[in-house]
Amino acid sequence: MSETQNSVVSIFNTHTEAEEAVRELQKSGFDMKKLSIVGKDYHAEEHVVGYYNTGDRVKYWGKLGAFWGGLWGLLFGSAFFFIPGIGPVVAGGPLVAWIVSALESAVMLGGLSALGAALYSIGIPRDSILKYEKSLKANKFLLIAHGTNEEVEHARKTLEATGAIETAVHHG
Repeated sequence: MSETQNSVVSIFNTHTEAEEAVRELQKSGFDMKKLSIVGKDYHAEEHVVGYYNTGDRVKYWGKLGAFWGGLWGLLFGSAFFFIPGIGPVVAGGPLVAWIVSALESAVMLGGLSALGAALYSIGIPRDSILKYEKSLKANKFLLIAHGTNEEVEHARKTLEATGAIETAVHHG
């Protein structure tokens, strides 16, 4: 999954806003297999390094368990990672495979985390990655939709009508 793609990334203040945006995309007919979400986790067990599952069902326990659990039914794949400099994050969708690919191939690009390397591998520029990582550190949620120009434009229009703080399109 290292090929560059067209993407639209939205930043949300709360998990409730991000979840509503996912539901709006689903209602609008957007392919849920082309949607990823990532946010900070407040898992009490700090010694956990991470897990990932590229299947379509996972149970998740934690402070935001109901939120993540509801999204796992819509998104393909899920993961919990501890990313130095950001902390514990939970991700769902194709982003999981991109992060795992970055970790497994040791493709760490100067100064970028595994998440940053994954985003960079799909064509998101460094300055945007740094902004997205800063948003995650501030307990925001990222929603990433990818696909053809038409699919990304459809997602952008839908996401701009939600409670996103910011929405940006990146062409691979």
